[in-house]
Amino acid sequence: MAKLVLLSVGLTGRSHELNVDKTTIGRVEDNTFQIAEASVSSHHCEILLRGSDVMVKDLNSTNGTFINGEKVGESVLKPGQVLRLGQIEMRLEGGAMSAAPAPAHAPAPAAPRAPSAPSPGPGKKPESTMIVQRGVSLNELEQGPRAGGFDTASKAFSKKTNKVNKWFLIGGIVVFALILLVLLYAFSQVKRAL
Repeated sequence: MAKLVLLSVGLTGRSHELNVDKTTIGRVEDNTFQIAEASVSSHHCEILLRGSDVMVKDLNSTNGTFINGEKVGESVLKPGQVLRLGQIEMRLEGGAMSAAPAPAHAPAPAAPRAPSAPSPGPGKKPESTMIVQRGVSLNELEQGPRAGGFDTASKAFSKKTNKVNKWFLIGGIVVFALILLVLLYAFSQVKRAL
């Protein structure tokens, strides 16, 4: 039996067996597999069993659905691959699927879209998905600097001089010289007196 095993800290070891044709995953209670974490959308994605294939279908989630780091809209998830929903990662484990195969001659009918969020009961505040900032992909790093990046040659990044510090330093040197002269004069007067 195939199952999704959570890998994320705090949820490690938690799993969900894929024993029905359609499993919905999301943050709210009406999902087949609820993951109550802010980066997961209320109705994030569906897992569809199609013969021996496990299909993942994103439900227009806020933070996207990824298989091994690649964003997907609808794709096959293979055993051992990592599925990421927001900041939550899980791995598909197990063997052959037990669900009945889909007909070969007709595509699977589109499932109706669940409402984006149920209305909160009295005294409850509405749920919202936390938006996760996306980092830089390997492809973007290989392409080099982005257009409109920082211009380090402009005067905005040139070394600044601080006139106040300059005058303070000169004043300190003059005061030190005056103190030194007073001490030398005093020392010479003491020497004459002896």
